[in-house]
Amino acid sequence: MNKFMETALIEAKKGVLKNHGGPFGAVVVLKGKIIAKAHNEVVGKKDPTLHAEINAIRKACKKLKRFDLSDCELYSTCKPCPMCLSAIYWAKIKKIYFGCSEDDAKKIGFSDKFIHEQIISKNKKIKLEQMERKGCLKVFELWERKKDKILY
Repeated sequence: MNKFMETALIEAKKGVLKNHGGPFGAVVVLKGKIIAKAHNEVVGKKDPTLHAEINAIRKACKKLKRFDLSDCELYSTCKPCPMCLSAIYWAKIKKIYFGCSEDDAKKIGFSDKFIHEQIISKNKKIKLEQMERKGCLKVFELWERKKDKILY
């Protein structure tokens, strides 16, 4: 077995046995070295954003002291959900290796596939309503004029 995926599996098992969350583990790798490893902590910390991939990305950014992980790869025990995939894009990670599929996750009670379907659906379960655009644009304009801004 691939040593990085094996580490992700060990993390996932640790999280399951400690009742931290689902069977999800992730590892961020830079030049063949593990930079960060994490597991799902949604249940343990009562935070729906604490997926393994998010936790591993946060740890890697903290360790490397940067938000750009474009030279890193990510190993995950399951195909990343839309939230995690978005974080992976924001971190600029270019390669993901994953074990289980969204169908595998659905079979054990996780709604990743439903969320994927909702993103492309015209009949969304969550209503979006725009408001106060003019007021909100003021802070966008402040950002646009800022000379020392750091783009990401």
